[in-house]
Amino acid sequence: MGDLGMFGFWMFIAAAVLGGIWSDVKSKESKQETLRRLVESGQEINAQTLDALLNGADSRDNEREYRIGSYVLGGVALGLFVFSLFLGIVSSDARWVLMGVSFLVACIAGGLRVASHYVARDQQSF
Repeated sequence: MGDLGMFGFWMFIAAAVLGGIWSDVKSKESKQETLRRLVESGQEINAQTLDALLNGADSRDNEREYRIGSYVLGGVALGLFVFSLFLGIVSSDARWVLMGVSFLVACIAGGLRVASHYVARDQQSF
């Protein structure tokens, strides 16, 4: 039964990765189709319209998304840490492993927070 669970886990990871790739490809195809239709219709395309179409969200939206992601992952890290304390009652080894996982998630949250800071700073320099 353990092998089946491991197989299911890796299949889930593969599906998530492939889903992300597929979504990115479809998004790019949609942008190209919109640009093609604009060119075919003979409408004037200025640099601002082209930039908005190709780049999507501006840096302020990215800053906000990074910041929200850091807060969510910070909460997840805290929840995993508290869970590790309760799990320590059953297994000391499992407690330390889960504390390590919570530290890893906290590091990712910190990285997102730093990224939001740099995106905001770059936005202010323009």
